[in-house]
Amino acid sequence: MKDRATVLCIREERYCWSRGRSRWALPGGRMRRDEMPVDAARRELEEATGLVATELIYLFQFGGLCTLHDVFLAGVPADAVAQPGNEIARCRWFMPSKIATLSASVRTRGIVELLLAPCRIQWVAPSDQTATPAREGITIAAK
Repeated sequence: MKDRATVLCIREERYCWSRGRSRWALPGGRMRRDEMPVDAARRELEEATGLVATELIYLFQFGGLCTLHDVFLAGVPADAVAQPGNEIARCRWFMPSKIATLSASVRTRGIVELLLAPCRIQWVAPSDQTATPAREGITIAAK
């Protein structure tokens, strides 16, 4: 299975997308051997869009047929301009309502559905002394 870093970059309620030869995608790409996912996310965002992340927050892992996506949320300066680079033909910022109309892969659509789905946040407290720390905390689930 291939490992890929995928980056969600939001500014003014718009999401940054890049387009290669045929489809729109969230910025990202394959991780290099021995590269940490966060480092791959930072590198791929900059190579694809020219955007330099001021911070990266790990969101989740998403499994495709042959690829495991480590998905990050990137913070970028408000005045940063996305410029296509490294095998990218175009970069654009889209409103969530427009994303459904884009030509994108099934896996990219799956990631976006998770990102845009309303969430139910639930605090899981230990019910007795046998509760383990791994089962305590906050659980986020799509409705």
